[in-house]
Amino acid sequence: MRTKAFGRGARILVPGLLWILASSPVSAGSSKLALSQIVEISVQNNGDLKSFREEKGLRDAGKVRAGLLPNPTLDFEGSTGALTGNSSENSLSLGISQEFLLAGKRTKRLASAERDLEMYQWQLADRERLLRDEVKTAFYDAVLAGSRIILAERAIALNRQLLDVAKERLAAGDIPELEKNLVMVELARSEGFKIAAEKKLNQNQARLWMLMGLSPEDTPTIDGTLESAQSVTKNLSDLKQLALRQRPDLKALEAEKNRDEADIVLAQAESIPNLTAGLAVTRDSTTMEIGGIEGKDTANTIGLKLSLPIPVFDRNQAGVQEARAKRSSTESRFVAASRNVEREVDTAYAGFQNADTVLSLFTSSIIPQLEENLKLTQEAYRLGEVGILTVIEEQKKFFEVSDGYLEALYDRQAALVKLETAVATELSGGVK
Repeated sequence: MRTKAFGRGARILVPGLLWILASSPVSAGSSKLALSQIVEISVQNNGDLKSFREEKGLRDAGKVRAGLLPNPTLDFEGSTGALTGNSSENSLSLGISQEFLLAGKRTKRLASAERDLEMYQWQLADRERLLRDEVKTAFYDAVLAGSRIILAERAIALNRQLLDVAKERLAAGDIPELEKNLVMVELARSEGFKIAAEKKLNQNQARLWMLMGLSPEDTPTIDGTLESAQSVTKNLSDLKQLALRQRPDLKALEAEKNRDEADIVLAQAESIPNLTAGLAVTRDSTTMEIGGIEGKDTANTIGLKLSLPIPVFDRNQAGVQEARAKRSSTESRFVAASRNVEREVDTAYAGFQNADTVLSLFTSSIIPQLEENLKLTQEAYRLGEVGILTVIEEQKKFFEVSDGYLEALYDRQAALVKLETAVATELSGGVK
């Protein structure tokens, strides 16, 4: 009867494994957040992303600056002959001049500023893509640690039941004290495993809260599981084409190429100097002496002045050369980035396939066979056909393989996250 008690208690571990795998880690706090909610909060509240989002004001200011016209210039000039003994002679001049942009420079500057703003928007989208990758990975790190805590609790419960059986059999004289001591060691090992898993959970949650931009007082509960029925239906070629169309970092480089093209056009326009037109009103006062009689004469004149630099030496050759060099550099980076994207998709796809294969081995043969082996060992111990060491060894193997199963589930989820990040598309639909 005493060995039967152990057999009944041990069997709670096997059917409980599926519940362990579907459980989520538990932490302090009243709110309960799913992965989609956590990602959304992170995109809105992440400190680094919010800081970069504020830089849009710099691009907007650049666009405003590009559309502004040059300020007019007010000229005032006065002269007097008081210092040369002709105090009655003086001159006053008031004028205004305006620089006019030729060759459509203002329109071309606006076009360049708009391309720069477009480039920034795609850079922001790319940062959001990378943040989603970090948040999802941190989320599954926390879920894995929480699942390991639950697995450790199951191991502790089983070892305690085994210890109770061992104490009863020791009291009955059926086993030596050494067997009880061995069970106590296994119980302590299970408790140590739980402590390590709790430490890891705290670390992973702290990183997740940091990515979410939460205050130290906010500690929501994670609502998630390592299990997923989501599969990849697209082939590798389709995924590559999708990545080349959707990746925001490539779109940012395309926008940068367009901006460089606009800068070349602007630099060529800058080779044409601007026209400055001025209008001035002058009042001249002079004195004349005729036959001993002194008379004053005042003359008012209006003058028009046009000024246009002659582009003999500087035709903005350096500016055009610099703009073309930037365009060539961007084109080279775009070609290299496109190749890297395809390589990244290759690697992520292979990683997902490998992780999926390993998980299939666990679900199809390893876990079912392991459960059967544990049941047979428990029954053999109940009948007195095997000793405690055999039970302990089989139990340790069960927990090690169960932990490996959790790791396989995590690896598949992490590989799926990497593949979605590489393609910049949610495989269930939607662009990241």
